Amino acid sequence: MTNKDYTVRQEQVARFAKAMGHPARIAILQFLAKQTTCYFGDIHEELPIAKATVSQHLKELKDAGLIQGEVETPKVKYCINRDNWQIAKALFCEFFDSCACKKESCCK
Repeated sequence: MTNKDYTVRQEQVARFAKAMGHPARIAILQFLAKQTTCYFGDIHEELPIAKATVSQHLKELKDAGLIQGEVETPKVKYCINRDNWQIAKALFCEFFDSCACKKESCCK
């Protein structure tokens, strides 16, 4: 299967999965998901992640569309991208529900 053979949905799932493929990014997403409004501040102060590392992880999450952010000097504002969050949720549910083997012992 070449890259051209992948469906749009497969590419979307892979993009979201790649962005979520690091524990620091999961921690960032969990932190932002608990916020009732956009978060103004330095995430490295809230999570056990070095400041230099945070910006790279935020960039990956933003590039994948899972978060939104904008610079409002002197702070940066971040929040979950609710539209893409719902798309990711639906795609992952569809992906995990697609298993044809419904029996507990199908591979035993």
